[in-house]
Amino acid sequence: MKAVYITEFGRIENLEIREVDGPPRPTGGQVLVRVRAAGLNRADLLQRRGLYPPPEGYDPKIPGLEFAGEVVEVGEKVRDFKIDDSVFGITSGEAQAEFHLIDAVLLAKIPGNLNFTEAAAIPEVFITAHDAVFTQAQLSANETLLIHAVGSGVGLAGLQMAKANGLSVIGTSRTDEKLERCREFGLDHGIVTGNGHFGESVLALTGGEGVDVILDLVGGDYFEQNLRCLKTKGRLMLVGLTGGATANFDLGITLRKRLKIAGTALRSRSLEEKSAAVKAFANDVVPLLANGKLTPNVDRVFPVGEVRAAHEYLESNESFGKIILEF
Repeated sequence: MKAVYITEFGRIENLEIREVDGPPRPTGGQVLVRVRAAGLNRADLLQRRGLYPPPEGYDPKIPGLEFAGEVVEVGEKVRDFKIDDSVFGITSGEAQAEFHLIDAVLLAKIPGNLNFTEAAAIPEVFITAHDAVFTQAQLSANETLLIHAVGSGVGLAGLQMAKANGLSVIGTSRTDEKLERCREFGLDHGIVTGNGHFGESVLALTGGEGVDVILDLVGGDYFEQNLRCLKTKGRLMLVGLTGGATANFDLGITLRKRLKIAGTALRSRSLEEKSAAVKAFANDVVPLLANGKLTPNVDRVFPVGEVRAAHEYLESNESFGKIILEF
């Protein structure tokens, strides 16, 4: 089968499309999927550079964390899926290939109103955002959510789900252009963070009270300001570290406000934990996709043979939403 292949960790030029051995036939609770489209994520950029290897058992030279396609074969214990079902899901690697072998518990059925390309833009970002904001932080009615990098894939997913639940959302971005586009998805307030500062603006927008939950895809210097603009008993969910992995802050703020700070990632979790996240996604999010209250955020689509151009575009930071590779 054809697959995106990293010939040597490092530069974009080290990416190619290569013929590799296909996966074995499914057994037990496994499903073999013919991949029609796969999402491109920043984790793939890191894996290409050799900075984010997959868990044991996955080829580090074949990237890919999410996919959409149709079922071609199922193991003998699979009951919820059958041949020709349209499915999408998350995985720990190797999704950017023509076929992918996956545990059935990591799959969901694609709603009939979505095609494979649209569906491939959904799993990683919507499951990540839903798990962080609603399962872990337990964002609830009458609360306010602050999303950093709101124009990113995870940011837009979190924004849409919060607004579908009638919640107030403040978003930050480095450009006003992205904030304007986010207003089309219901963003209540946007803050440009070209200078890295947002804390005073958040407090001003909330009457000095701050927000209940923060979904942070930036990290770094944002951390100290995050603590300042969280309410008492506020929750900070760290999902990304594009701004850096270290921060200086006053621990006393955390104690006085009784804050909860958590880091989260899907890739490194156990199968049981991932299964629970996918099940919650299937129950809570897929129906909203089916009725159009949530929509996939596709920015650009590249044929898989143009994977180098796709990496260049994602690295440019010009994207708004998801970049998709089509097989």
